[in-house]
This record gives sequence, structure tokens and C-alpha cells, in this order.
Amino acid sequence: MSPRQVVQAWVARFNAADIDGLAALYSETAVNHQVVTEPLHGRAAIRRLFEVEFGRAQMVCLVENLFEDGEWAILEWRDPNGLRGCGFFHVQQGRIVFQRGYFDQLSFFRLNRLSVPESYLGG
Repeated sequence: MSPRQVVQAWVARFNAADIDGLAALYSETAVNHQVVTEPLHGRAAIRRLFEVEFGRAQMVCLVENLFEDGEWAILEWRDPNGLRGCGFFHVQQGRIVFQRGYFDQLSFFRLNRLSVPESYLGG
């Protein structure tokens, strides 16, 4: 699959809350760095991230733009509540090897009526 096709599959699996399907899109040694947290290393850690996040909120990814450049795909997204973000996916041999994402985590907590963890506040 091309990087664009991988991200299209990622969006479909994300919107279906398909944790195993999402994890399968990553290489065993992939890195996922959402800038609001420390980088996660390895498919198992990335899978755990999806378990936690889908366990605390219903999430939907609506594609605003999807670009491809060589081994990279760039996704601009929004959700039905107005949260916006973007993701950069480095894809090799049909698997995500690196992902970096940007979104406003505080807005995510507030929109989903989640308490803000103490660690988020520097405590």
C-alpha cells in the first residue's frame, strides 16, 4: 500500500475503533510521537495507547486534507466537536514506521468532559 492508502486504512480503522486493525498498520519497531506526550516505541505500546484513548472517549477522524510525498503522508483532520489536528506518517513497505501528531489535548479533555490529569498540569 502507498502511504496515502495506509492512512486511508488508518482513518477507517480509527473510526471503527478497531484497535487490532490499527496496530497492524504499524511496524513492530514503529514510533508514535504525539507532541503532547512522550514518544511511544513499538507496536505493543502504540496498541496500548489506542486501548486507553478509545476506553475514555469516542473519537472520530474526519479527513480535511490528505497529502502524499514519497514515503510520507500528511493528514489534516477534525472531529465532529471541532477539535482539529494533523498527523505525519512515515510509511515503508506498507507499514507505519513513524508517526507524529499535533492536537490540543486540553481541548480534547474539555470536549470529552474528561478530568485533566495532574501530570498534564506539571504536577
